[in-house]
This record gives sequence, structure tokens and C-alpha cells, in this order.
Amino acid sequence: MSSRPKRDSAEFHDLRKPGWLPTAVVLNVLTKADKRNGSEVAEGDLAAMIDSDTGPRLQLPYEKWSPNWSPAKLPPFEIIDGQHRLWAFDGAANLENFELPVVAFVGLDISWQAYLFWTINIKPKRINPSLAFDLYPLLRSEDWLERAEGHIVYRETRAQELTEILWSFPDSPWYDRINMLGERQNRWVTQSSWIKTLTSTFVRSWDRRAGTSGGLFGGRSKNEGEVLGWSRAQQAAFLIFAWREFRTAVATCEEDWARDLRSPPKIGEEKAPRPEDIKAEDDLAFYSPHSLIVTDQGVRGFLQVLNELSYQRAAVLKLNTWLPDERSTANPVGAVERELKSLEKQDFTAFLHEIGQAMTTFDWRTSAAPGLEEATRRAKLVFRGSGGYKELRLQLLEHLAAGQGDVAATAKRLLGRP
Repeated sequence: MSSRPKRDSAEFHDLRKPGWLPTAVVLNVLTKADKRNGSEVAEGDLAAMIDSDTGPRLQLPYEKWSPNWSPAKLPPFEIIDGQHRLWAFDGAANLENFELPVVAFVGLDISWQAYLFWTINIKPKRINPSLAFDLYPLLRSEDWLERAEGHIVYRETRAQELTEILWSFPDSPWYDRINMLGERQNRWVTQSSWIKTLTSTFVRSWDRRAGTSGGLFGGRSKNEGEVLGWSRAQQAAFLIFAWREFRTAVATCEEDWARDLRSPPKIGEEKAPRPEDIKAEDDLAFYSPHSLIVTDQGVRGFLQVLNELSYQRAAVLKLNTWLPDERSTANPVGAVERELKSLEKQDFTAFLHEIGQAMTTFDWRTSAAPGLEEATRRAKLVFRGSGGYKELRLQLLEHLAAGQGDVAATAKRLLGRP
């Protein structure tokens, strides 16, 4: 918004914020002994630091300071940091009540000023932008931030962090089962795909224009209650718990699709070999290369439905009553472990359990699964490609809506059915 017509138009008035400058201008107050290239401050222009009842204060030589400079004289102040902020006030009016924070040093030489500038602008490391999700949850639903450039960085960074926790947390169903480096020989869903899935589901903001559901970890509609102030550890714990419930439900599932994946056809007289990347204790119904669950489409389908069901029921489930564990540490694994223990005590976990159970009656075999009838194989081809995301979500919701209970009722509402 650099042109004057844009600034003058009413289109961007909602983006205006108070003219606050939260960071201070840093300046050096020159003394009588300070010289710069043979020049000094005129006696009548010197400012002084004096003690008062409220503490030290800067005493100016006169109320309105507009000296007539000569090459032999210096201004009484040197700006160490904040020149551009001061230049922004040139020609501005009505600034009598504007408070500008200033940090003042007295009698610093040039080398000390250079050191301060380096310390302020060069040395500090930028904080992780994803921390905005933890420190200021309400930012997730602010229109002005949603329209600002770079806002997607918050969401992508948080999605990447959640993906890494799902991959590195020992109790996660996806422990060491995400292709973090995009290696061709690694069949697991790539880190990039997980990030795209999370940013389009749980970390997505509410779309006011489309009127669609938003992300449970992103911004919620202002008409639908408060934004969940869950920390990164809570968000990761929620995902791990939901996936764990689903995996547990699949392990006890005796549907035809699950039995077929556990007992693949024999090769000659020998049993079909077990894939090398599947452990002896792993359930093939969940982890088989022919299970849709462990594909890009399956991961997104499950997370899409889990997010939308949870988003719709957030107020009823009272998700906002689950507060962060104050003892959580900066260590992601330790923090997630604490939050998982806390989560297991929450009443709303019954809803996640119900989702996991209801999902198992869906046929999760891929179109390449051995032994499929031709009609079934063709029907499953619709899940391939980018269009498969939408189709799997729709079929999962329709499947859930055909059942009973809170999950079925919520699925019906998402489908617009009575």
C-alpha cells in the first residue's frame, strides 16, 4: 500500500492501527568535552542530565530548539538507532500527545555507538515466527494479519514443527515414518506433504468469504467463540492422541479390508514377504504399502475429517477448558509427553475415540491392494491424484454420517443434511 490513492481509499481503513512505536530511539547526549572532527556543541545548546523527584531526566537548553547551525558547531544529540523513525515525523502535525520512547546515553564515543548499533541490529537472532501462535493466540483470527504479507510463514512454520514432533515422538504412530528428506526410496509420506496437509486443515484460518470451517489450531470465526490458546505441545499431543486412537481401533478391527491387508496372498507356496520398513509388531492393516491410511491422500483425508468434526464440536466439547501444563519445558518431547498425560484426563477424548472407531469400518485398501475385485479397484482409483483429496474427504464424511452418535450427527451437519 505505497501509493497515495490506496492510502486515501477506504478499502484499507480496517488495517489502520494506532501509531505506536514499541521500540525505542537510541541516542547519545553530547557533553562539553565531546568533539567530532574538531567541532563541538555550542555552550548554549548543551543538554544536561539532572536528578528530579521522579528520577533522572533530560533537561533541554530551551523549549523550542531551532539553532542556526554553523560548520564549527554540533547538534547536542547523536542518533545511534532509530533515524528512520524520526524522519517519519518530518512535517507531521498534531504530535503534542505522541509519546516516543527514547533510550539516552551520555558522552559515548564513536566506537561505543558502533558497538551498540551492532548489538541492536546485527547480533540478535530472530525468534521462531511460530511462537506467535503460542504467545498471542488471538492473532490467528485478526483480519489485518491475515491480509498482511508473510502471515503464511506463521502457519507453515507451525505445521513443520508439528510434523517434526509427529516424526520424532516415540509414542507417535508416525515415529520415524515420515519422509523428512524427500528420499525416493522412502515410501512414507514426505515432510512437505504433511506440512501442506496441516496448513490446509488444522493450521488453516477461518475463511469468512467461503463460510467454510477453519483450522482448529488456526483462527476461529468471531461468531463461533474464542480462539483456542493451545500451545505447540498441546497441538502436537492432540494430533498424536487422535492418530493413536485410530491406530488402536484398526488393530482390533476385523473388517474384511483389515483382514485382507494382514494376510496378503501367498507367492507360490510361501507367505508374501513383510516389507522391510515394517516392524514385526506393526499392524499391516495400518502400515501396509497397500493401506490408504499411510498414503498422502489417506493422511490428508483423516486430518481433514478430524479437524472439521473437532472444529464443529469445539464449543460443545469445551476444548478451551484444556489449559497448558505450566510445568512443560522447552524440550518438545518432554512437553508433549506432559500434555499427552493431561489430555488423557479430558472428557472430550471420548469424541476422538468415537472418531477412530467409526473410521475403521471404511475400506482403507488402495486400488493396488492385491485380491481386489475389478469393480472395487476401479472405484478406488478416484482417490488418486490431487482430486482424490476432495473425494476421500466426501466419502469419509458420508460413511460417518451413516452411523450413530455424536460423530455421525456432526458429519451430517458438515454435509448439510438434517
